[in-house]
Amino acid sequence: MKKTDKIFVAGHRGMVGSAVVRALVREGYANVVTRTHAELDLLDPCAVRAFYETERPDVAVIAAARVGGIGANSAANALFLYENEMIALNTVWAAAEAGVKRLLFLGSTCIYPRLAPQPIPEEALLTGELEKTNEGYALAKISGLKLCEFLRRDRGLCYHSLMPTNLYGPGDNYDLVGGHVLPTMVRKFEEARVRGDATVPLWGTGSPLREFLHVDDLAAACLFVLNLDNPPDLLNVGSGEEVSIRDLAEQVRAATGCPATIDWDVTKPDGTPRKLCDTSRIRALGWKPAISLAEGLARTVSDYRTECAEHRVRMGHR
Repeated sequence: MKKTDKIFVAGHRGMVGSAVVRALVREGYANVVTRTHAELDLLDPCAVRAFYETERPDVAVIAAARVGGIGANSAANALFLYENEMIALNTVWAAAEAGVKRLLFLGSTCIYPRLAPQPIPEEALLTGELEKTNEGYALAKISGLKLCEFLRRDRGLCYHSLMPTNLYGPGDNYDLVGGHVLPTMVRKFEEARVRGDATVPLWGTGSPLREFLHVDDLAAACLFVLNLDNPPDLLNVGSGEEVSIRDLAEQVRAATGCPATIDWDVTKPDGTPRKLCDTSRIRALGWKPAISLAEGLARTVSDYRTECAEHRVRMGHR
């Protein structure tokens, strides 16, 4: 990827897309093209095709998606499947038809089977049943990465995919219903601290193990693989470290300075029991994360407080 390339980042207002744009600008890539949802509806194949034909980007990074936590996904698997399938197929296929030579598709490690071997290697894809609570989202992401793989095989295009683990950081979704576990915890503990609440309710038993990656580390990984001449079709991206949801809650509580006790609602689902991805492949190529969970949590709490003070806390699924 050259500094003069025109680079389209789909989903630039989301947590991942905005981090990718920040990283590109910081590294001197000046010709970055973005579109808001109002300017370009990625669910509309005609609009997406017209955009590519007009702009003719050299590189595309597909970071757009409808995203959410366990509650949002399990309540609307059909919607998550439909919208993410359309976004993936439209953005990747139209890029190929318009002659875009390089494309990076961003997915999630939820594509892997619920009971995949731990840590999860890339080869575990399609070897077992998916987690039911986010099956729609996972199926859509699998379609996107497979389309990239097939286009690379059929047409010789360098279309490839990254599967990041659970992400967090600036621009995250702090919606209490639709948000992921870490930002939801940050908001709950911070609001409890401000109000002086005695308890903070959290879903499940706290027993599942999760891996977390700061979104700026993911953005660095995106630029790293885009600058490889012949990257693998699929690479996992993660911190390589896991923490129980219960331990994570204690760390977030400490980071916010909240003295409240935790009330675990064991009637709520836990989701996948364990999800640690094998990142040996991308590490062997020369990438590794730079931000520890402790440092990342401190940054995230600070970012959240700033966003609150400036009335720009993100809510909703996009």
